[in-house]
Amino acid sequence: QVQLMESGGGSVQAGGSLKLSCAASGSIYDRACMAWFRQTPGKEREKVATIRTGGATTYADSVKGRFTISQDIGKTTLTLQMDSLKPEDTAVYYCATKNPYTECSAGTAAAFRYWGQGTQVTVFS
Repeated sequence: QVQLMESGGGSVQAGGSLKLSCAASGSIYDRACMAWFRQTPGKEREKVATIRTGGATTYADSVKGRFTISQDIGKTTLTLQMDSLKPEDTAVYYCATKNPYTECSAGTAAAFRYWGQGTQVTVFS
């Protein structure tokens, strides 16, 4: 079992920055691939960024160059540094994790077994 808890959400003006954190505990095996997803009303969950054991990362085209995902060596804290925020970044952001049977870059939302409660990020003009 894995427990995840997001924090750091808030309201910021376009062009600003925000840092999200996810406290993680439980099976290391089930945290081989960790990711940030986001969702807005009426839309499907979007995979924002992923990080696997060893540090390899992937990003959605919409956030590449603006967001940075990272984790501590013990994989107890997952972070998402968000810079140059845009109104379209407004969403509920979720921390998620899964086992290593599939690649982080290829995993869909359904492939991630454990999820946090989510944290709201609002970007205004």
